[in-house]
Amino acid sequence: MHFHFGWIPVCLALAGPVWGQQPLVGTSVLEEATGDVRSAALVADIDQFATQLIKDAEGKRSAFWKLDLSSAKSYEASVEPRRARLGAILGLHELDVRVPMVGLEYLSSSVHELRLAEAAKYVVHAVRWPALEGVNGEGIYLKQRAEAVACVILLPDAGQTPEELAGLVEGKEMLGQAAHELALAGCDVVIPALINRQSDFSGNAELGLRTDLSHREWIYRQTFELGRNVGGYELHKVLALVEWMQARKVPVGVAGYGEGGRLALLAAALDKRIDATLVSGAWEELEDTWQRPLERNGFGLIKEFGEAEIASLVMPRPLIIAHGQYPALPAGGESKAGVRKNAAPANLDHPEEEAVRKGIKRARQLVGDKLAEHLRLVIAEEGDLAIFPVEAVGWLRKALQVGKLEAPSELRIRRGSLPDDRARQQRLVNELVNHARHALQVCERQRTALVWKPLAAAKTDDVRMATTAKLRKAFWEDSIGRLPDPVGPPAAQSRVLAQNEDFVTHEVMMEVWPGVSAWGYLLVPTGIKEGERRPVVVCQHGLEGLPEDVVNEDSSAKAFGAYKGFAATLARKGYVTFAPHNFYRGKDHFRVIQRKLNLVGLSLFSVIIGQHQQTLAWLKTQPFVDGEKIAFYGLSYGGKSAMRIPAVLPDYCLSICSGDFNEWVRKCATVDLPLSYVYSGEYEIWEWNLGNTFNYAEMAALIAPRPFMVERGHDDGVGLDEWVAYEYAKVFRYYNKLGLGGKSQIEYFNGPHTINGKGTVEFLRQHLGR
Repeated sequence: MHFHFGWIPVCLALAGPVWGQQPLVGTSVLEEATGDVRSAALVADIDQFATQLIKDAEGKRSAFWKLDLSSAKSYEASVEPRRARLGAILGLHELDVRVPMVGLEYLSSSVHELRLAEAAKYVVHAVRWPALEGVNGEGIYLKQRAEAVACVILLPDAGQTPEELAGLVEGKEMLGQAAHELALAGCDVVIPALINRQSDFSGNAELGLRTDLSHREWIYRQTFELGRNVGGYELHKVLALVEWMQARKVPVGVAGYGEGGRLALLAAALDKRIDATLVSGAWEELEDTWQRPLERNGFGLIKEFGEAEIASLVMPRPLIIAHGQYPALPAGGESKAGVRKNAAPANLDHPEEEAVRKGIKRARQLVGDKLAEHLRLVIAEEGDLAIFPVEAVGWLRKALQVGKLEAPSELRIRRGSLPDDRARQQRLVNELVNHARHALQVCERQRTALVWKPLAAAKTDDVRMATTAKLRKAFWEDSIGRLPDPVGPPAAQSRVLAQNEDFVTHEVMMEVWPGVSAWGYLLVPTGIKEGERRPVVVCQHGLEGLPEDVVNEDSSAKAFGAYKGFAATLARKGYVTFAPHNFYRGKDHFRVIQRKLNLVGLSLFSVIIGQHQQTLAWLKTQPFVDGEKIAFYGLSYGGKSAMRIPAVLPDYCLSICSGDFNEWVRKCATVDLPLSYVYSGEYEIWEWNLGNTFNYAEMAALIAPRPFMVERGHDDGVGLDEWVAYEYAKVFRYYNKLGLGGKSQIEYFNGPHTINGKGTVEFLRQHLGR
């Protein structure tokens, strides 16, 4: 142990009957290990726990699916709620209403002509169409000279342009094989542009703020907190086209490769008006989504949906899965300058044929052979480098009831007049940034309707407490994600680390769930008389911290500048203190755990809250603990904990948030200040749809009527005083209206991101009685 707080060797100081110097009640002996070893083991154990939850998800999905297989019509009706649920997970937010579309807008200028290219049967245009207010789709349109016999949306991978997929780019003409074949067969074909994986427009150029994140991750970071995602926006663009095409009274198909293939499958699952679907280079096990680009994250996705379940929503309509070429993405992503600094690690793999066959088989089993008769797997022939295998395109034409192919004709291209893809990408990215800006501005209305109006309508204490309990349940289950309560009673292990004249320090571990433990340091003041019960202050460390950080009184220690040994300081004042280890440590290791947990509708705090549930239950078994007076005090990520854990666990009688209270949703989603998380490497930070549900003021309302305090340094870079004051004003108003103004305080002090330990100590004295 490399920390100090005036310890006396244990062997010289354990005589006498004083509480805290004897072995802790109900504990067995804990083996010795360093804090680094304990922390790494705990993180590894939780990683295994999260991995097992993913493995177990498939076997539990049937609880969400109530299928009626008696007829195709009955089946369609029975899965309709699943379509709506999938759309919500993917980010098709209920507040986003598609703009009516009457047709495609042709784009031309003095730079490029109205017709980009032409063949005997069709002409090629650059087009735009509306999707949402301020959000447009853009792409390439292969339009029949005669009446079209079908309409097809052809979706490229995120690393491709519409011009490439149309065969208009010199040297890449082979990529246009499918578009040319479908157009020759009489289909109108629209090829939308996707948000790509470059980083040219990631940042706020007006303010000189830049990041090397891919455009797709850049949009994810702004929108996930607001219940949206880049894929959801792209699905709106696709479905707007489907609505327009379907009104033309011809068959509608959708086909895609790579990221486009993924969107094609999802679009067909969501919209029954799509008559036939081709998915190429995209079928894979969704359980691996945590390894994929961050923007594919879906809160609760694999809890309710695997690739087979999504495919089942397409059936009984024709669905062709092509297994051949797949796009690649190097681990960690790439930019022109090399590995992206703040991006989440990611890769795209080529799945094994056996895994694809297994998924297709499971999809058939879900709906039965009759409904799955039009589900077809096409394995590309060896050496076939086409991104859409010829056989697969043939099956798509058959499914759309398209006649025989006309003899191939030459495509005449005006290469000098192709659209500027870079300028188009800038428009598309900026439109989504501005849409997210607007959503950020108006989301407070949703929180008001969800939280503040029901609380204001509660005219009695009983109704208000019942309303708060209902909101607390929603916050825990829908925003954080709730695990089963810990196993009990808690079986703990402990050992005495050391003691000084004021307190004894014990190291404690206890099982929470099989394979998952809670761990921390318990500081027990000397001089506690038999039968006396003391209040407890749980002192929470921040990011990459350890329990020793809040205990260490050595002013030369690195962590002392932030924490000032506040757990030890409070123990010297007579409080029992407990310094738990929250597992946000290990950089990518714990952040990847967040990605795994999100897929099953959980988060880091789902596990952390379970650890605190067990810790609280165990603390109450100790004869020197006043179980009615257990308070929480945390700095930085510990301040994040101070907002979430006591909001969910009423057994914490008081909470102090230090160095974190903020206009949290804005800090997570704004692109207009450099302190925003969109510019950071903390890619685990966003919580699904929190902007429309619970910001920090709403979390504080879940803590009320228990005492709540904010400790804020003027020079703390995690936020702005103005933001903090704005958000806290709502808290203070609520406490005042309850007649509890003295139970909520904020202390500003001249200082940085640190424990101040003045007003907060007095606040503890007032409400804990020491």
